[in-house]
Amino acid sequence: MPGIDECLLEAMLVPGARGASVVDWATGLALGSVGEAAGGDHESNAAETSELARLSTEFAAFAATTPVPEPTEGEPPAEDGATVVPLPPAAADDGPLVEDLILTTRTGYHMVRFVDTAFDSTVCLHLWLDRDLGNLALARIRMRDLAERLVLG
Repeated sequence: MPGIDECLLEAMLVPGARGASVVDWATGLALGSVGEAAGGDHESNAAETSELARLSTEFAAFAATTPVPEPTEGEPPAEDGATVVPLPPAAADDGPLVEDLILTTRTGYHMVRFVDTAFDSTVCLHLWLDRDLGNLALARIRMRDLAERLVLG
């Protein structure tokens, strides 16, 4: 099981990787970084990554939902015609509601993968890929595997 340094080195093996970091998105601090930083500064990059991560986890628009069964005979439909309701709290405890984020720019991809930890789960992996050389599908698979094996401490 890799620690932060080993995880970052493995992330840089993804084709097209330009930079990678492990970020505590609650504080905006980089726990580790390697390669280039978008914008040139790893600490600023970590703070900006944490803002993106925080936005995706704090707003209801990104909350997990499940389909509602059609109303039974005699039961009125929902007033707004909604067909989704939030998952019960027990289902939300199965891990982070948002698994990863992908931001596409003209020159690259930024992928943020949330790490499910035994404590507060405020850690994410950030991978910056070159748009011409990167393979986004492969990056998602590798980052998921790294996030599952990452040992913090």
